[in-house]
Amino acid sequence: MAARLLLFLLISVTLSHAHFPSGQRLKPRLQRDRRNIRPNIILVLTDDQDQELGSMQAMNKTRRIMEEGGTSFSNAFVTTPMCCPSRSSMLTGKYVHNHNTYTNNENCSSMSWQRQHEPRTFGVYLNNTGYRTAFFGKYLNEYNGSYVPPGWREWLGLVKNSRFYNYTLSRNGVREKHGAQYPQDYLTDLITAESIRYFRSSKRIYPHRPVMMVLSHAAPHGPEDSAPQYSTAFPNASQHITPSYNYAPNPDKHWIMRYTGPMKPIHMEFTNVLQRKRLQTLLSVDDSMEKLYNMLVETGELENTYIIYTSDHGYHIGQFGLVKGKSMPYEFDIRVPFFIRGPNVEQGSINPHMVLNIDLAPTILDIAGLDTPPDMDGKSILSLLDTDKPANRFQVNKKPKVWRDSFLVERGKLLHQLLHQSAEGKEVSPEENFLPKHQRVKDLCQRAEYQTPCQQTGQKWQCVEDSTGKLRLFKCKNEGGGAKNIQRGVVNRQRPISIKSQMYNSNADPCNCDLRDLRPMNLRPSLMRSFNKKPFFSKKKFKALKSYSRNRYSRSVAMMNSYPGNSSMADGANWAQPITEESEDEFSGMGEVPKGVTLPPNSHKVTHRCFILSNATVKCDTGVYQSLQAWKDHKLHIDHEIETLQTKIKNLREVRGHLKKARPLECDCNKYLYKSKLKNKLRHRGGSIHPFRKGGARDKKAWLLKEQKRRKKMRKMIKRIRNNDTCSMPGLTCFTHDNQHWHTAPFWNLGSFCACTSANNNTYWCLRTINETHNFLFCEFATGFLEYFDLNTDPYQLINAVSSLDRTVLNQLHVQLMELRGCKGHKQCNPRTRSLEQGGRDHSSFDDYRLFERRKWPRVKKPSSRTLGPIWDGWKG
Repeated sequence: MAARLLLFLLISVTLSHAHFPSGQRLKPRLQRDRRNIRPNIILVLTDDQDQELGSMQAMNKTRRIMEEGGTSFSNAFVTTPMCCPSRSSMLTGKYVHNHNTYTNNENCSSMSWQRQHEPRTFGVYLNNTGYRTAFFGKYLNEYNGSYVPPGWREWLGLVKNSRFYNYTLSRNGVREKHGAQYPQDYLTDLITAESIRYFRSSKRIYPHRPVMMVLSHAAPHGPEDSAPQYSTAFPNASQHITPSYNYAPNPDKHWIMRYTGPMKPIHMEFTNVLQRKRLQTLLSVDDSMEKLYNMLVETGELENTYIIYTSDHGYHIGQFGLVKGKSMPYEFDIRVPFFIRGPNVEQGSINPHMVLNIDLAPTILDIAGLDTPPDMDGKSILSLLDTDKPANRFQVNKKPKVWRDSFLVERGKLLHQLLHQSAEGKEVSPEENFLPKHQRVKDLCQRAEYQTPCQQTGQKWQCVEDSTGKLRLFKCKNEGGGAKNIQRGVVNRQRPISIKSQMYNSNADPCNCDLRDLRPMNLRPSLMRSFNKKPFFSKKKFKALKSYSRNRYSRSVAMMNSYPGNSSMADGANWAQPITEESEDEFSGMGEVPKGVTLPPNSHKVTHRCFILSNATVKCDTGVYQSLQAWKDHKLHIDHEIETLQTKIKNLREVRGHLKKARPLECDCNKYLYKSKLKNKLRHRGGSIHPFRKGGARDKKAWLLKEQKRRKKMRKMIKRIRNNDTCSMPGLTCFTHDNQHWHTAPFWNLGSFCACTSANNNTYWCLRTINETHNFLFCEFATGFLEYFDLNTDPYQLINAVSSLDRTVLNQLHVQLMELRGCKGHKQCNPRTRSLEQGGRDHSSFDDYRLFERRKWPRVKKPSSRTLGPIWDGWKG
């Protein structure tokens, strides 16, 4: 038997060699070695391109290349509908709460971003594995062009935000300015030409190395400048007029929707022109896709190249009365076009699975043969592109695809000061539909930082279950000092005494809050005399605190001298001596006024010979202007003063850093720094804020941030007054438009107007779910307001149906949303994955609410102002 089997194998081998010669058998392998196994990757990214308003209908060439030649995803979304946060998520594969780029300004291309997240983009990973990487076009909104981000061998990045003419590019770290000549300066055409040139040269010089390119176009972002040959296209564009167009006011939605009324006729005409100009800019992108496709065909690389086409977020034009913009959690802002074509990608198919912008980085790494890093929140979509052919004839039951059906939409971050609830016991109305307090306590108590008995270093709060079984938050009375007895109504106040507490108390009791005698104790007589000579804070110094002074350092020194404790020694070094008024004037550059020089009223004295007038002009005495030697002497004097002040600032910063590290604990009752009669003029010094009491400072620098915001707001107000600008509404972001705004045809000639459409502090977190039984959006705003839309019955999100939800369903949605808000990594950020195929369902705890509400949720009527009653009976705010 064994001999027969051996003879059969020998005959089989002989026949195989006879029918398949060695050269022909190895030909496919040789071809693959010659062309490189790893494919090329091209990502084409547009700016502000919508999916819901019909922008793809204008791009016939792109649809032919990507739709007919590849796969389109019907449920493609972004997790944050803003430029810089979304682009940061695309580069890193992370949610906004993990890369901390919350807005187009805050942390956008900042030093923190450059240190922590920029070295971990998909460009870095592919560059390290041999890909020839290149980036062309818009990068991040605040990119200044001073450096080349890591991971890119060829770099042609746009400095700052999108423009079509008169922009600056950073070409491999060298800035180059462009004018307004077509076609050499038109950004869309320039990106196309440079990318094609780079691809051809790379394949000519390095034929065995794959290429990864990003083409980041500015279209259709403002200023919506189209190419001259397309300036007359789409004269009757009306795709933006959807059922939600000018659907306003909306009293059942969040505060911006309630604040915004219907558009005026000039606004509606503007939306028509805006839609037309946006579509015109996309025609150049359409030509770019055709040129790119033809280049791949000519070079023979089409079958070995993946092309991905998408946008950073959607857009709205007149929806809900909002003239234009993005940043809303609704479908028109979070839905984007998404196409992919390449090897083993089915042509002409529509994939219903949910794909996100955070899936781009893992997908690109997967195409390159790399594993997804554990810190990326997205997942590769390559598994969704299989043609579902059975692997072998023995595979009877095919394993269903498992994929997410929910994701997080987040925008902004928690504010330093939020809206406070009114009196306790007030019923919750649709205007302030907060979650119940016990539910928020339960969510907080699930965090590890609140579960230990005040033993962690720096722990400020502990979650304790009282005698009735309710969870409560108690404040830790020592910072990481071991276990404590925390009982309701019993507070242990034996704490270390701060220097400030010892100084401003009349006896040795560390927690005596009697403010009748605030005279300092145990100070030198010299300091006591200066302290008794004048009030602790004079009117002049209070005025300096409230005004915009130019010499901030001299003011800080005067403030420091007013503190009697500033003469204390640090680490036993006797170097901090009290500074008299004479020395203050000396190093601040403010000496005595020379005789014969009279100071004008409301002027600010800077040096003994120069001062600043009320109109911000500098004036010096006549001797400085007439004598060259006097001019030189005074300039040297000023240089010396600047150098002296810089040295003192450096020393003071070192001392401040030392004091921050060596800060003692303060007494609880010492809430005000100085006399109680000045409480309306001095800042309140609060301790640790309760996790629920979201108002107030959250850290030691909160007061500084608040002051900076106040000054910024004041500067904007002064600027508007000087420019006679009346386009502003409280809390909203407004814009003006006039006949000079657009510099290319078609022009606007109907005059100027104002529109307020968004807000910088509109913070929210939303849960978007699509499966066989449900299609909804559930949102929690930072103000506590809730929104729910059932898109099966209300596809345009006209009605907030949160009042129709059962409590159990609402709590389940809240729990799911809280899990996504704190997720890290693709294992946590895709927690409830399930199959979209019939019968392939994975059971999880989140499915309970689906079983509870198996039927379709009923259609609800649009609430009127009379029917706005409490959402949940008996629920308290």
